[in-house]
Amino acid sequence: MKIKLALTAIVLALAPAMSFAGEGCGDSAKEVTASSCISGTTWDEVKGACVANPSS
Repeated sequence: MKIKLALTAIVLALAPAMSFAGEGCGDSAKEVTASSCISGTTWDEVKGACVANPSS
């Protein structure tokens, strides 16, 4: 019983730290901005993405 209680306490103590583990410098932290748009596209603030330039 003491072992189960100790393991449960350890898991509960580490749970908050593990929930933040995925939020670091990973790919999900990248931001797309106007400077990220490729040639022939512009940044659309409403859509929050690069869109093709309108042809005239």
